[in-house]
Amino acid sequence: MQAGRLQHLIELQRASDGPMTPGRKVTQVWTTYARGKAELRQASISEFLADYGEGSNNSAVFLIRWVPGVAVSDRILHGGKAWNIVAIAEIGRRKGLELRAVAA
Repeated sequence: MQAGRLQHLIELQRASDGPMTPGRKVTQVWTTYARGKAELRQASISEFLADYGEGSNNSAVFLIRWVPGVAVSDRILHGGKAWNIVAIAEIGRRKGLELRAVAA
C-alpha cells in the first residue's frame, strides 16, 4: 500500500439504536468511529457484469490502513455517498484492509 495512492477521505460508520419515535419505533443512528484516507479502486470486471442493469457506480473497493473492529455491518461514507461493506480482506499482517462495498 503506497501512501501516495491514499487520496480519498472516508469515514467508517456503525449503526446504533437512536431515540424512540412517538409511534414507539426505535430509529437507527449512524455514528462515525474512524476517519482516514483510502485508495478507491473500480470493481472487477465480473462484479461490473453482475451489476450491469444497475449502473457502473454501484460497487467499489476501498483500500485503507488497518483499523481494528471493522465489520460488514458497518458502512463507508465517501463524498456524501454511503457504501455498505459486503466483504473485508486483511492486507498483510495488520497493515491494511480491503473493503468491498456497494452503494446504499
